Order: sequence, then structure tokens, then C-alpha cells
Amino acid sequence: MSAPGQLAANWEKTFTATTAEQTHAFGARLAGVLRAGDLLVLSGELGAGKTTFTQGLGEGLGVRPGIISPTFVLVRIHPNLPGGPRPGGPDLVHVDAYRLGSAAEIDDIDLENTMDSSVTVVEWGHERVEHLSESRLEIDLHRAIGLGGIGRGTTGPGTSVNLDFDGEDTDEPRTIVMRGYGPRWETAPELGSPEGSNPC
Repeated sequence: MSAPGQLAANWEKTFTATTAEQTHAFGARLAGVLRAGDLLVLSGELGAGKTTFTQGLGEGLGVRPGIISPTFVLVRIHPNLPGGPRPGGPDLVHVDAYRLGSAAEIDDIDLENTMDSSVTVVEWGHERVEHLSESRLEIDLHRAIGLGGIGRGTTGPGTSVNLDFDGEDTDEPRTIVMRGYGPRWETAPELGSPEGSNPC
């Protein structure tokens, strides 16, 4: 269910990635359908794979490598590489909004100046960045350990998560829930799934 004043998602899709490589590959595949002006809102507990996903996204967009969590600088801009897979494509703006308490604080970092020429990814951006664009993708990443509810709602019937893994293994399965909002995402993109992962 949507929060008051929030539009309902146009659609929701759930995937399972059983390794970090699959999480990375999912980001790279999603990059293929993104364009300048797109806004992605990432959620997930620490260690859920948000940075791994964003590294895959950056690789697919063909931006300067070296993507790490921007926790201490809030915003990192990764310019498109002329010799990369998408020359002339959008830059990647990677934001960590964990320490920002409101939409007003988001406005203070002037993301509006880069939105039109970039794909903007905001970690911990829920209820902080929705005003930046009439359309967005929300992507929730969850580790299999301790899965209760997924994201802000349910994943619907038929969702399956493989919980058979060693607790010491950093490659435990991740559940990726993706929702589309606004006219840009009226229908879900046809991504398939990363090789070996399981769409739910």
C-alpha cells in the first residue's frame, strides 16, 4: 500500500541473485535500459549489495570505474567514458542520503543540476528524493538472513527465496525487488535475469 500522498507503483518485480556476481550482473543489465534523467532509489540493509549493484550499473553505463559507497562525501559523480560501451551516454551520480534527514537537505546538494544529463542513484533515498522526478525506479536489496518483510510492502504470491546457505558465506542469496513509478516506467523493462539467477 502506498503512503498518503504517494502514487502506487505501476508494477513490481522480484528476483533472486545467489552470488555477488549476479547482483553486479543485474545492475549491468538494468543499465542497458536507462537513459539520462532516470532516478533510481536504492534501499537495503548494510551488506545487502547496494554498492555491488551500483558498480554493475556503472559498468553497464560505461562510466569511470571506482564506484564505492559515497557515505562520507554524500555525492560522487562518475563521468561517461568516451572509450566505454556507451560513449556519449549519461554520467552516473551516486548519492548516499543516509545522513540526510529530509527532502530539503537533498535540495541543498543541488541534484537538479545534474539530473538531466545523468542517471542518478540514491541510496537510502526513500521519502527524501521522490520530489526530484515524476518517475523513478525503486530497488530494494535484501540479504536472505533475517528476511521478514521485503521493502515497504509484500512481494506478492509465488515469491521464493533460497535460504540454504552457509552463514559465513558473503555470497548468500539476495532478493531484489524492483518497482516502477510514473510515466517513464508505466511498464516493466524486459531484463530477463542475471545468468543463473531466479526471477520470482
